Amino acid sequence: QVQLVESGGGSVQAGGSLRLSCVASGSISSINLMVWHRQPPGKQREMVASIMSGGTTNYADSVKGRFTISKDGTKNTWYLQMNDLKPEDTAVYYCHAVMKPTSTIAGYWGQGTQVTVSS
Repeated sequence: QVQLVESGGGSVQAGGSLRLSCVASGSISSINLMVWHRQPPGKQREMVASIMSGGTTNYADSVKGRFTISKDGTKNTWYLQMNDLKPEDTAVYYCHAVMKPTSTIAGYWGQGTQVTVSS
C-alpha cells in the first residue's frame, strides 16, 4: 500500500506562486508514475502534470511553462511548483500514484489540497 499526503495549497493573487508537496509512504518502489490532477469548482478532474519513475515529465497545455513537477527521492516527496498562477488555476489539487503492473492495486490518491487564485 501507499499513503499520499499533500500540502502547500493556499490563497494567492494572480501572478503569484505556490509549491505543492506530496509525501509518499509505504511501497514507494512500486510507484511507476506520479500524477498531479486538479478539479476546478463545478468541473471534472483533469491531469495537470506527471512524472515517471525514470524522470520523464508531461504537462497539460494549460500549465506548460508555468508549472514544474519534480521528485526528491531522498524525501519520498513529489512537488508541483506553480508560477504565474491564474484565477483559472483555482481547484483542489490531488496527487495520484500510478502503480507498476505487478501491483495488486492500480493506484492511490491523496486527500487533496485547495488552491485559490484571486484576480
